Amino acid sequence: MWERLDRYQRRHRWLGIPLSVIYKFTDDQGAYLAALITHYGFLSLFPLLLILATALGFLMPDNLELQQQIIGSALVQFPIIGDQLTSSARPLRGSGAGLVVGIIVALYGALGMAVAIQNALNQVWGVSVNKRPDPLRARLRSLRLLVLFGIGVLTTTSSAALAGGATDLSEPLGVGIQVLAVGVSVAANTGLFVLAFRTLTARGLSVRDVLPGAVMAAVVWQLLQWAGTWYVNFELRGSSQVYGLFGIVLGLLAWIYLQATVIVLASELNVVLAQRLWPRALLTPFAEDVDLTSADRRSYRSYATTQQYREAERITVEFDHPTDDDLAADVPDEDHAASNAAPRSESRASPDRSSPDDLDSSPSDDGTTPSGGCRNSPESAV
Repeated sequence: MWERLDRYQRRHRWLGIPLSVIYKFTDDQGAYLAALITHYGFLSLFPLLLILATALGFLMPDNLELQQQIIGSALVQFPIIGDQLTSSARPLRGSGAGLVVGIIVALYGALGMAVAIQNALNQVWGVSVNKRPDPLRARLRSLRLLVLFGIGVLTTTSSAALAGGATDLSEPLGVGIQVLAVGVSVAANTGLFVLAFRTLTARGLSVRDVLPGAVMAAVVWQLLQWAGTWYVNFELRGSSQVYGLFGIVLGLLAWIYLQATVIVLASELNVVLAQRLWPRALLTPFAEDVDLTSADRRSYRSYATTQQYREAERITVEFDHPTDDDLAADVPDEDHAASNAAPRSESRASPDRSSPDDLDSSPSDDGTTPSGGCRNSPESAV
């Protein structure tokens, strides 16, 4: 039964690709990556609100209503606890020196989430540790995410204003404008995700590499907004007074974790499609005695080479017991490696283990490893 199901999912993309995304998410410990983003996202949220409220206070000091509208548009991403956060957002005030120090401290705290997202994206794409930016450059790169955050706030505000104006129109026209507002929001979020995925990953990625995951993230993000709004209207009406601060904290953590999981899964989808890491063997996560596919080998080889900390370090990956359909040994593709910013490495394998399929389908950026020292047991040795 399992063999038939395995053969079926290998032949059909609609089943093989989602399964490969889930397996890679598990291999990369995606749940922990999402938890790390949640931790820093929670710590960064209030500094970001401080920075936003302070900037709006300087730019439009006499228009408090518009300030609250923009802040509310930013917090519409958190439908469960957005109202409470909106009422608590206040700008930094004080003398010039104290205000500058406060903004710098808030900015440093806000960059934590962006650094956590960078770490997740680099892990997912198999960027070796020695190729990742140092702590200072990582935070400078994270400033770009704050710019994207500002663009997203302006876009969300415009979409909300467009949808709000539709309520005063006739029903057919109003519904059409609301649908248009949703389409604009999804398209804008797709563009922002494309920019974020490319900006925060320490390797060269094209728009084509990140577009599938960006579309997926934008669509799921919108569905989460609707689900959260429905939950508030029908399940949590009037409960904020009961749960108070405890409910706000739990709701905020849960919501950030859901969004972080979407980001990691979208990145996994991009990698699986760009590096053709499918089909995977069905029982790979559950058993050792499994005929590994070429996608399995490339995935495991990438996990090993990701742990390269120094240029002088050499990592070798070998696979034992090859079968007729699953022979190990990839060779570097010089043209592909030269055009890619990902770390390259050599892979040494016996000539009798190479297969034409492997030579055609194995990308060099994560499918090859430098010669050197570690060896794994039965199926993969690192």
